[in-house]
Amino acid sequence: MYDACVRIDTLLRGISSSDFQVNLQPKQEEILLNHDFLIEGSNFAAAGMVSTEIKSILKKIGLDPKLVRRVAISTYEGEMNVVMHAKRAKVGLAVTPRMIEVIIDDEGKGIPDVDLAMQEGFTTATEEMRAMGFGSGMGLPNIKRNSDKLNVKSEVGVGTTLEMKFFI
Repeated sequence: MYDACVRIDTLLRGISSSDFQVNLQPKQEEILLNHDFLIEGSNFAAAGMVSTEIKSILKKIGLDPKLVRRVAISTYEGEMNVVMHAKRAKVGLAVTPRMIEVIIDDEGKGIPDVDLAMQEGFTTATEEMRAMGFGSGMGLPNIKRNSDKLNVKSEVGVGTTLEMKFFI
């Protein structure tokens, strides 16, 4: 589209498009912050520590508190899914001038039906987890609601990757 606009503009001005070259290569986004964290599955005592640390980092950067809250909620929900259903996970945080990206890549059971898991109220939490107040089936729906873009990839027996993007 941009290339077409440049050509139209140059034709109107009487300049030949062969007189210049337009570089349409996408500019690489500058990464301001890139940090990895680890989550241990079944460790309810440490549950929430990664999302709290990410929230603290984003607050120190000086980002909008409403944006920081959305990132913290989504990260917490993803972290709790790891604690309840996976062995471990790596969490990647990347901040650019235009976006925050959080990727949670776990080693776990995987999700057999992602569409079903995205429905409010659907849960595979055990009675023990529910007795602790978790597993109401709102994790993935809350992540979707609070992130600007969510991609869920899952393979049964291997694990799940959540890619969450939040636009600044």
